[in-house]
Amino acid sequence: MTRAALAVSFGLVATVALLLGWQGGAGLAPPAALPFQTTPASFADIVSRVNPAVVNITVTEGAAQGDEGGAAERPSGWVRRGEGTGFIVDGQGFILTNHHVVASTERIRVRLSDKREFPAVLVGSDASTDLALLKVDAVGLPTVPLGDSDRLRVGEWVCAIGNPYRFDHSVTVGVVSSKGRKIYDASFDAYIQTDAAINPGNSGGPLINAAGQAVGINSAMSIQGQGIGFAVPINIAREVLEQLRSRGYVTRGFLGVTLQEMDPDLRRLVGLGQDGGAMVLEVMEGGSGAAAGLKRYDVITSVSGLAIADGDQLVRTISLKPPGSEVELNVFREGRLMTLRARLAERAAAVRAAGGPGLEPDDPAAGDQLGLVVNPLTPELQTEMSIPTERKGVVVRDVVGLASGLEQLAHGDLILEVNRRPTPDLEAYRRVVDRLRGDEPAWLYVFRPRPGGYFLAKVEVEKAR
Repeated sequence: MTRAALAVSFGLVATVALLLGWQGGAGLAPPAALPFQTTPASFADIVSRVNPAVVNITVTEGAAQGDEGGAAERPSGWVRRGEGTGFIVDGQGFILTNHHVVASTERIRVRLSDKREFPAVLVGSDASTDLALLKVDAVGLPTVPLGDSDRLRVGEWVCAIGNPYRFDHSVTVGVVSSKGRKIYDASFDAYIQTDAAINPGNSGGPLINAAGQAVGINSAMSIQGQGIGFAVPINIAREVLEQLRSRGYVTRGFLGVTLQEMDPDLRRLVGLGQDGGAMVLEVMEGGSGAAAGLKRYDVITSVSGLAIADGDQLVRTISLKPPGSEVELNVFREGRLMTLRARLAERAAAVRAAGGPGLEPDDPAAGDQLGLVVNPLTPELQTEMSIPTERKGVVVRDVVGLASGLEQLAHGDLILEVNRRPTPDLEAYRRVVDRLRGDEPAWLYVFRPRPGGYFLAKVEVEKAR
């Protein structure tokens, strides 16, 4: 029995039970209407409206003769192909998708539901939120209306539309399992978790609510369990879309502090008797927060009059401010409230100046034959990522390819072996990868620091014959 049928069955049982209870009670008034909305029996009508605005995206790197730039550094005849999904957000041809779908590609083609195909240009992308904006030369296209992801409730019905494993316009249905999930970047992640099936090829497609609105952009799935998929909230996309359209990238304000989530015990420790606020744990030397006078254990309760509920809201609020702007911080310190003023830096520049967290690229990278961008494992990274000292390998900085098997890998994974050959450092890894033959799988032995575990990933290596 389908979820929809189960929902109808349970609804009927509840109705019958209520009627029997009313009839059996002498003089009792009829039961009041239940305070929730019923879910439509199916998503069929909604899908028929939304589907024409969902597109298939094909990306190719290194396929043509006479490529310039990075193509000269690749093996002769090398090619990588991949597919993903996107959806039209503007009738003038603007398409929203994931950054990892189109990162480091030379050719992008878009196929509409009516089978028309167009070359697409990458207008802009933002790795921090895994979002990208494409443009095709077409007008009058159907669009997907955008909803409000902040109003989503856990348990609410949603459907995902995409192109998993090249099965165009597949539809899966589930519920919102949770909100605000963090799976890659603790600063920016606030993923919607859903049990609507999300598979390779779904990336970039819309997550649709019962009103037919996009409330998320399908982005990732869990390899540890079934029925665990993730989508970028559409409200995060709203925050970056205009910058992607106007300048091609996103600039963010930066305060230069590390935050600690508050709990009742920590509130008692700092003497804060109210809810809300974000506590400062570290202050970056020479940063905006240090210049403003912030100190460890300060609790920031508002920014320019906007109350701050937690660290996530503080990060988002500061990030939305342009670099160079001045903000007013209300701060609780040692039992009293005070006001500080801070002039924000630019996030990327500040992180680079401080030495980064080691995995953030200074500029876009093309990736290797496996579709990966990797970094050496420095002692600092080993400590920061809690990697056992006996483990030696290269760290996945970015997954830019779309070959089968890459969906298992994530930012921060440590590759220990490729085809049973140890890769303790960058030089050894490159030697092994450079010897890979086309159309053969590469078996990667991987250690994932968090939550901590080992697995094998089978990655298909695509090269032209």
